[in-house]
Order: sequence, then structure tokens, then C-alpha cells
Amino acid sequence: MPIDAAKAVAAEPRTGEIAWNSKDVQLYHLGIGAGVPATDPDELRYTLESRLHVLPSFATVAGSGSPGVISGLSMPGIEVDLAKVLHGGQSLTIHRPLPVAGTATATGRIAAVHDKGKAAVLVMRTEVADADGPLWTNDAQIFVRGEGGWGGDRGPSGRLDPPSGEPDRVVERAVREDQALLYRLSGDWNPLHADPEFAKVAGFERPILHGLCTYGITLKAVVDTVLGGDVARVRSYVTRFAGVVYPGETLRIRMWEQQDAVRVAVSAVERDDAPVLADTVVEHT
Repeated sequence: MPIDAAKAVAAEPRTGEIAWNSKDVQLYHLGIGAGVPATDPDELRYTLESRLHVLPSFATVAGSGSPGVISGLSMPGIEVDLAKVLHGGQSLTIHRPLPVAGTATATGRIAAVHDKGKAAVLVMRTEVADADGPLWTNDAQIFVRGEGGWGGDRGPSGRLDPPSGEPDRVVERAVREDQALLYRLSGDWNPLHADPEFAKVAGFERPILHGLCTYGITLKAVVDTVLGGDVARVRSYVTRFAGVVYPGETLRIRMWEQQDAVRVAVSAVERDDAPVLADTVVEHT
């Protein structure tokens, strides 16, 4: 079997230095659709270096592209076909606001391997700290089709009861035709998001948007509409990737406000509100 769960979990963590600057932050923000309208003061917080605030989801690409997904596939005990890999979910805990520029130490390891029967799920944990202490913790759930069935632990389901009642807020966000091409410049070079032939081999009619791009678009919508644009209020952000997004589509983002949290559901408007993000929670101050 290409996945040796025991070997993967027991492997020594990988530690490396990462660095980022304001240009990296601006590029990420543009990759998730910031800057429209270009002269809007609220958008300039994401695009103009003299006013720059860092959306916490930048942590998923800071310094090394997509550490949870790509580097997780090269850990000891993991040998899989990239065409069978999907990003199943993501959780992010912010220990303090992300600086516009910085250097830090990132420590990554396989925290768990779950047997879902027809698939395996790798939990790739990345902990990042700088000289002042912990900055953030990322958990990426990596879904590998056809690699389950060895009798291992199924792991937690992660499914939440649906929010009750009508959403408090509903916004729509258009995804540009070139959104995936722009977003991948932040470091996730998986050809699934750019190469039509590779996408067909992977079972899709055309390249799909990065799940983490949808993740960023959604967090920005929550911050802008519920948190008054204050990125420092975000404490954690978790989601399950329930479906794909194709560049050029429109996201419908529904929000239910709770005490110190926002429940979110995201769907693709043009495909009869097909679910895209589910079991999504943003915790905040």
C-alpha cells in the first residue's frame, strides 16, 4: 500500500525557515479577489502597502506556497498519485495577528492518517512561530482517493448540525476566469488548477479553483461584512471542502452570526447552489 500510516505518523517533523513580505501579502489578496473596486478604502487595506492588513488565511501560503497539501505528500510513508489527491478540509488557529513581513520557523508533520474506506485522509499539521512566539497552527486534511481500506481508525467526522433559521447575511462573490492562474502564483503549482489535460485525467471537465482560494475568498467576506474589516478579530477558521469551484462561477456565501463565531455555508450559484464549503466556522473576538 502506498501509504504506511504508522511510518508517516512516527516520522520526525520537518522544520524550516520561512519568510514573507508585503508583496507576498498583496499578491495573495489579489489572488482571492481583493481590490474590487480598486479605489475603495476598504479594499485598499488589502492592496496598498501603506495601509496593509494581513488576512489570517494568508497563513496557508506564507513563505512556502501550500505546505499542508504539497509537502505532506512527500513525507515518509506517503507515496501517492497527485491526480488522486484532493484537499478535504482546512483548519487554522491564529495565535496573534500576522505581521505584514516576517521570518519564522515552520514545523510540519503528519498528525494523523484516517481510513475512510474508499480513501485515506492525511492530517498535515504545520506550526509556525517567530522570535516572539507562536503565530499560527494549520491543519490540512488531504483526501487521497483509492488509498483506504486497511482497517485503520476512521477519525472524527467533522460534520456539524446545519445552522438553524435563515442566514443573517448573504453575499455573492464573482470568481474571475483567471482566478486560479493568479492564485497559484502564491505557491500552489498543482497542475489541476491550470492544465486542462491534467484536470481531465483527475476526473474534472476543466481546471478547478484551489480550495484554499475559496477558503480565502470566504474569510474575506466574513471579515468585511461581520467583523467590520478587522482582520485581528479572527481567532480560528475551519472548513470542509464539500465540492469544487470552476473559475468564472459565482460564490453565494451565507452567514449565521453566533456568540463569538460565524457559521458559514458556501455554494456555486450557477450550479443550483451546489455546496462548496460546509461545516465552516469562523471564531472571533
